[in-house]
Amino acid sequence: MQNRNSAFSWTWLGLGFAFLYMPMVLMVVYSFNESRLVTVWSQFSTKWYVELFNDTRMLEAAFTSLKIGVATATFAVLLGTLAAIVITRMGRFHGKTFFQMLMTAPLVMPEVITGLSLLLLFVAMKQFFGWPEGLGMTTVWIAHVTFTSAFTTVVVSSRLREVDNSIEEAARDLGAPPLKVFFVITLPIIAPALVSAWLLAFTLSIDDLVISSFVAGPGSTTLPMVVFSSVRLGVSPKINALATIVIGIVSVGIIIAGWFIYRAEKKLEREMEQASAEMAMNRTE
Repeated sequence: MQNRNSAFSWTWLGLGFAFLYMPMVLMVVYSFNESRLVTVWSQFSTKWYVELFNDTRMLEAAFTSLKIGVATATFAVLLGTLAAIVITRMGRFHGKTFFQMLMTAPLVMPEVITGLSLLLLFVAMKQFFGWPEGLGMTTVWIAHVTFTSAFTTVVVSSRLREVDNSIEEAARDLGAPPLKVFFVITLPIIAPALVSAWLLAFTLSIDDLVISSFVAGPGSTTLPMVVFSSVRLGVSPKINALATIVIGIVSVGIIIAGWFIYRAEKKLEREMEQASAEMAMNRTE
C-alpha cells in the first residue's frame, strides 16, 4: 500500500513538473528551428541566435532591463530588510498595523493602478520640484523598487520570525552593540532569505511590462516592452532564442545561489552544534 501511494505521488509530481517546464523545453528546442514559423519544424539551425545578436534594439533593451533589475533588486532588498526589522523586532508601536498594510499593499494592487499613480506622481514632482526631468531609467527604477519592496519585506520578515531571539539577546547581554549583533549574528542567519528576496525582486523587475509602460521614456525601453511590441506584429523565432538565453542565465544564477544558500545553512548548523556542545561542557564543569 505504501509503495502504491509513493508511485501515485511521484506520478503526479512528474505530471506537475511536466506541465510547468515542458513549454520551456519546447521553446528551447524550437529556438534552433530554421523555419520562420515558430510552430513548424524544418531543420536544426542557429541562425536566429545570429540574427538576435545583430538586433541592436533588442540587445539594448535587454541591457537596460538588466541594469534596472540589478539596481532594483539591491535597493528593494535593503528597504525590505529595514521594513522587516521594524515589523518583527520593534514590538508594538503606534501605527504598526498601518505600516504593515502600506508595505504589503503593492502585493494586491493591480499593476495598472500602480503604474498610473506613479506616472501622476512623477508629473506632479516635476511641476513642483523640477525632478525628475523626464521619464527614463530613473523613474522605471523607482517604480520597480516600489512594488518589489513588498515582496522582499514578506520574504525577509518570514525568515526573521523564525530566528531564535535568545541568540541575539545573549549577544547583547555579553556587551555586543546592536549593529554588531545584526552584522555578526542576524545577517548570516537570514542570508539565504536575502538571496531569495534578491532573486525574486530581480525576476519581477525583468518581467514587468505594465508598470514600465507607464513610467518608461523614449530612451528607457525595457526588454518586455520590445518583446510585446514585436509579438503584436507576429512572433519571431528570435524571441525563442532570447528566451532560451534568459532561461540559461537564470538557471545558472539559481544553481549558484542555491549552492551558496546550502553552504551557509550547513555552516550555521555546524556553528550551532558547536555552540551547543560548548554550552553543555561548561554546564558539566
